[in-house]
Amino acid sequence: MLARLRGGAYSQGVSEPDDTPEPPAQALEPVSGADAVRRGWIVPAIIGSGLLMQTLNATVITNALPAMADAFGVDPLRLNLAITMYLLASAVFLPVSGWAADRFGAKRIFMAAMVLYALSSAACGFAQTLPQLLAARFLQGMAGAMMGPVGRLVLLRTTPKSELVGAMSVLTMPALLGPVIGPVIGGAIVTFADWRWIFFMNLPVAVAGVALVRAFVPNVKEQAVSPIDGLGILLTGAGLAALIFGFENLGRSFLPPGVVAGLFIGGFLSLGLYWRHARGNPHAIIDLSIFRLPTFQAATVGGAFMRVAMGANPFLLAMLLQVGFGLSAFAAGTMTFISAVGALLMKTTAPPILRRFGFRTVLLANALVVAASFAAYGLFRPSTPHWIIMSVLAVGGFFRSLQFTSLNGMAYAEVGQERMSRASTTASMVQQLVQSIGIGLAAALLHFLMRSRGETELTWQAVSPAFPIVGAITLVSALWFVRLPRDAGDEMNARRG
Repeated sequence: MLARLRGGAYSQGVSEPDDTPEPPAQALEPVSGADAVRRGWIVPAIIGSGLLMQTLNATVITNALPAMADAFGVDPLRLNLAITMYLLASAVFLPVSGWAADRFGAKRIFMAAMVLYALSSAACGFAQTLPQLLAARFLQGMAGAMMGPVGRLVLLRTTPKSELVGAMSVLTMPALLGPVIGPVIGGAIVTFADWRWIFFMNLPVAVAGVALVRAFVPNVKEQAVSPIDGLGILLTGAGLAALIFGFENLGRSFLPPGVVAGLFIGGFLSLGLYWRHARGNPHAIIDLSIFRLPTFQAATVGGAFMRVAMGANPFLLAMLLQVGFGLSAFAAGTMTFISAVGALLMKTTAPPILRRFGFRTVLLANALVVAASFAAYGLFRPSTPHWIIMSVLAVGGFFRSLQFTSLNGMAYAEVGQERMSRASTTASMVQQLVQSIGIGLAAALLHFLMRSRGETELTWQAVSPAFPIVGAITLVSALWFVRLPRDAGDEMNARRG
């Protein structure tokens, strides 16, 4: 059961979207009226709908795995290949997304990715054998790798920095719903309909999304593009794929320990070779010099510790509520849905909070609150009233969402327009990797806690201590936040003084 619950959305590395821009000189000054409404609400919401399709599909597949295995006549654990195939395709094609957006236009690539995601979803729904499903999932992962960073890039290039925090808050609202309502929808589809509808439901979303993008999203002009870095794409793709696959199998028995160790060695070796390849190479697919910018480094490297915890949290909650407390998947998904309420409420309050206190103060203070909220989950017991659990989850959702909005809003404050596509791609790659690290860490941590208690079956007593440990990991991010100047990122939220 541990492997089955672990195999879903969170293993796919879906994370909360990152976004913030350096505007082109052309027509990106603040405006009012219909253009301001379109830029501040309509365009981010349309782009967010594409991300919703991706995150929702990533989560609903979890509850469908046993039914899918029965339909294909295979062991349910073999269906983990469907998750792995998505991850590998995503890792391989993430590095090329920024270059493709520069070469062919971000809006055009975003629409093409939505169409491909819908077609590959339909292919998943019509698959009659496991190999057919795996091939369709590979195409779906490729489309997802292009959709996320390119969608954010469209927003980055069409929104002034002073309006970006608000626009990002709107963009992430739909995407945040996916991981929360996914288990509920997935459980309902599997229970009352056919598992194939978890893929077919993407089709109307994609059709509406493409039509709305064509009608409302500004045409983002193609940028001056460097020659494609084939060797860089190969090294980063292979390195990310190996590391993600390694972390996916950390603490599990599907692969021999030697193979898992080999994946880590190969992954780090590939990324090390890329580091040598990229030094002084102006055409490198990933611009490593961007990490010298304090705000990007703090948001991406420091924020990685927050995202590790975010990757671990849904898995740990599923283990606690379903395995430890004995709740059904549908009941647990319904209970955790309340965290979306806190997250969505934050989206309306984040811009004024950041304008009042600034990014540095918010990130430092909120890191303590987020760590405390994770630790509080470890106090849940089978006898804890459900309304108390839901209240704590709602508060935790609010402050975690505030932290990610702050990180996403500050990341591109010092990034020039000519480097925006590479910055967006780099941030997406880091998020993909650390999300998988979080899941692998959570699984390994649970195995360690079980053994330390001398248990062979997972209990809530073994799961509870994992939450304060994960909470403590988030505090490491403060080492980057404390070094930021007090006015870091102020131009992103029009803050003065």
